[in-house]
Amino acid sequence: MKLIVECGATKSQWTLLPAAPAAAPLVFFTGGMNFSSGEEDYLFSALQDGLRWVDSALAAQRDTDTSITEVNFYAAGLFPGTERYERLETLMSAAFPGAEVCLESDLLAAARAVCGHSAGVAVILGTGSNACLYDGSRIVKTVPSGGFILGDEGSASALGRRFVSDYIKGLVPEAMAAHFASRFDMAYPALVHEVYHGASPAGFLGKFAPEILGFYAIDPYAKAIVDDNFRSFIRRCLIPLLSSAVTPRALPVGVVGGFGCAYREILSSVGAEEGVAFARFLASPSDELIAYHQ
Repeated sequence: MKLIVECGATKSQWTLLPAAPAAAPLVFFTGGMNFSSGEEDYLFSALQDGLRWVDSALAAQRDTDTSITEVNFYAAGLFPGTERYERLETLMSAAFPGAEVCLESDLLAAARAVCGHSAGVAVILGTGSNACLYDGSRIVKTVPSGGFILGDEGSASALGRRFVSDYIKGLVPEAMAAHFASRFDMAYPALVHEVYHGASPAGFLGKFAPEILGFYAIDPYAKAIVDDNFRSFIRRCLIPLLSSAVTPRALPVGVVGGFGCAYREILSSVGAEEGVAFARFLASPSDELIAYHQ
């Protein structure tokens, strides 16, 4: 059997692939995991929840081979040589003795999901953003995302950051500002606290994105900041990445992430203006990762 763990910002999907090709995968969800920014206790609590589910699921498989031969674990912030990477590797190796344990980035998960075994460009547009060139097997180049403070152009958190910055400076149109004030605590102290001291600043900023989309067709301000957000990502991240490829126009560009999928028509329109076409959109990489590893 194979175990695939695909970690997102809000949830992580644990999938057991039975050895028999016709057998249905077994799926379980725990909290999201980011090994760069997540709190230590929370991360390893979520890991223990997943491992307990695996033990329970394997115990329920009667008259079948329940040995785990391969573990593929994908998450943001997994950097070889760091303390958390080594601790996770030790934990998974001890939990599945004899299995091949592979710890990989969420960006490789996205690339394998949208490109499979073919070369292409993979983009993550969710709470955060990222992009890479993929040769069909490995990532050959990335543009560092910078996180929600230094980068994450095109993401939900970047759009929320722009909106909140405009809101506290009185730059948001009155009707739109009133709508947000009726839906959220938009008091200046509350906003500053969440951004600078909250448990998940990027998640907090990203939650404004769906509401902004509701104004896109009716408010020029909303249209401008949404378009600018995607244009910034395309110009600062995607075009430099494509320009470094030998045959940039021959490479398909695939997008993974709920935010990118929700805004796919707008993103595609802005991309067309910038000479970039998007070939595929996936809200989550999980189903395609299952197909990749089967």
